[in-house]
Amino acid sequence: MNVKKQRLTVIEDIIRTEVIRNQDDLQKSLMDKGFEVTQATLSRDIKRLKIVKIHDNEDRYVYVLPDMAMQDPRLPIVLPEKSVSALLGKSIVEFSGNLAVIKTRPGYAMGIASEIDRHAPEEILGTIAGDDTILVIPCERYTRAQVRDALERFLSD
Repeated sequence: MNVKKQRLTVIEDIIRTEVIRNQDDLQKSLMDKGFEVTQATLSRDIKRLKIVKIHDNEDRYVYVLPDMAMQDPRLPIVLPEKSVSALLGKSIVEFSGNLAVIKTRPGYAMGIASEIDRHAPEEILGTIAGDDTILVIPCERYTRAQVRDALERFLSD
């Protein structure tokens, strides 16, 4: 196994077994395990592994892998297989042109966007997430009503 693959495997293990709140924590843990990486390399690794930050039970951020949002008992909400509605609180889907925007509770947009991307209905091309806002890019051949219906079906229990 090459060094990059080993590092990515170790990063996944760290995220699964330790509470990592920022890149500095992750970088220190990697150094303890014999991997010296730059911040730029670490950022690329985080992006490659699709690691996201969400709120934990202490009302602080913690790094998680996409599948952890559905399984990790440290997290405040465990998601059912294709439902993110528990995290939304009051869901608002609005449009600007043919782009949709979903408002979420602070800190949950990345996790929800990851779930939408992973289980996207055919009407959804992809998402971009901030802290409490998700930009949804729909496929061109669908109307606003079809996209809204697809999101509401997807986001409901």
